[in-house]
Amino acid sequence: MKPRRKAWFRFLKKIMRIFIRKTDFVYLGEPIRDGSIILSNHVGTAAPLAWELYGNVNFRFWGAHEMNSGLRSLYRYQTRVFYHEKKHWNLYLARLFCLIASPLTFLFYKGLDLISVFSDLRFNKTLKESVRTLENKDSIVIFPEDSAKGYLDVLEGFHAGFTLLTERCLKKGMDVPIYVAYYQKESKTYLVDKPVMLSELFAHGGDRFAIAKELCERCNALGKMDASAVEEEKAKEETVKKIYVA
Repeated sequence: MKPRRKAWFRFLKKIMRIFIRKTDFVYLGEPIRDGSIILSNHVGTAAPLAWELYGNVNFRFWGAHEMNSGLRSLYRYQTRVFYHEKKHWNLYLARLFCLIASPLTFLFYKGLDLISVFSDLRFNKTLKESVRTLENKDSIVIFPEDSAKGYLDVLEGFHAGFTLLTERCLKKGMDVPIYVAYYQKESKTYLVDKPVMLSELFAHGGDRFAIAKELCERCNALGKMDASAVEEEKAKEETVKKIYVA
C-alpha cells in the first residue's frame, strides 16, 4: 500500500507505536475497500490514534476546521470545546495543559492532512474536497457522534451532516461503500462492520436523519459485542458467502 503521509510524519508514528499499544482491527465482513466512507465513534483521541497508527488503509479524517486553521485557533478549540465541554475538564486547567499540548497537537495535525469541516456555507468546500479524496481512491474516516454530553460508550446519535456527502456522491454516480466501526477502548479492538453501498442505504426512502439514526444504532450494536458475538457474526457472513457461491 503506497503511504500517503510525509516521511517525517511516518517516522513520528513509528516512535508513537512504541508507547501506544497495538489496536486489533476485526472485520465482520470484508476488509475496507479503497475509496470508502467509514463512520466511527470517537472515544476522545483514542479512536483517531488507533486509525492513524494501526489502520491498514489510506484515508483522510474529517476534522473541525479550528483544528486545521492555525495554532491560536487550535488552542481555543482544544481548551473550550475538546477538554472543557466534551471531556469536562476545569477550564483553567485545560488552558494550562494546552499551553504544552496544543503545539504538539498542531504538529501532529499538520501530518494528518485533515479535511476541514465547516458549520456554515463553507461546508461546500468540505464536500468538494471529500469527493476528490474518494475519487483518488482514498477513504474518509468520519466521527459523526453527538458528543454534546461528552464521549459516551453508548452514542446518543449521529449528526446527519455526513449524509450530505453521501448524497453528493450519488449525484455524481459514485456508489461507494460505507462502513460503520466501533472502537472498544478497554480491549483495544476496532470492530468494522460489513459494508453497505450508498445506493442500498437510500433504497428504502428514509430521510437523512433516519439514515443517521439507523447507522448510529448499528454502531452501538457493535459496541455491545463481545468476542463470542463477533465470531457468531463472522460465521453468519461466511455461511452467506458459501450459499451465494454455491
